[in-house]
Amino acid sequence: MTETGTFGLSSEARNLQWLLSNLVEEVPGVRSVTVVSSDGLMLLSSDPEQIAGAATAERQKGPKGSSADLATIVSGIGSLTHGATKLMDGGEVKQTMIAMEEGSVFIMVISDGSLLGVHATPDCDMGVVAYHMALFVGRAGHVLTPELRAELRQSVEDAQ
Repeated sequence: MTETGTFGLSSEARNLQWLLSNLVEEVPGVRSVTVVSSDGLMLLSSDPEQIAGAATAERQKGPKGSSADLATIVSGIGSLTHGATKLMDGGEVKQTMIAMEEGSVFIMVISDGSLLGVHATPDCDMGVVAYHMALFVGRAGHVLTPELRAELRQSVEDAQ
């Protein structure tokens, strides 16, 4: 049974949200982060505008200002790479990285097709970002159960 807190979320959901927020606050160059389910629905996100200490314009610059945009991008890229690996008999996709002039997008598989996506500045230390993403994936993978995914989906729907 899951203990429900003051915000209506279980302790597991609050812990995942804390880990996600911590990723943005603690890792230099990270602009925003999202977790999407295998069917492309956003489960967790960090809006740069709502994160304490994100006062600089550079930190708030993100995919057209919406966490839903980052989730859409992550879901689409995840789907493309999954299709590519099937065509190439490449096995499971572990991570994807796109470097652009004005930023980078990193995507890692969490579990059962769920994805962690990070939008970062062009000057971020890619190794540090990837390391912290791997830590998140390691911590989140075993708790992201079907029940927790359903709870997170519902909380995103309720927030809209």
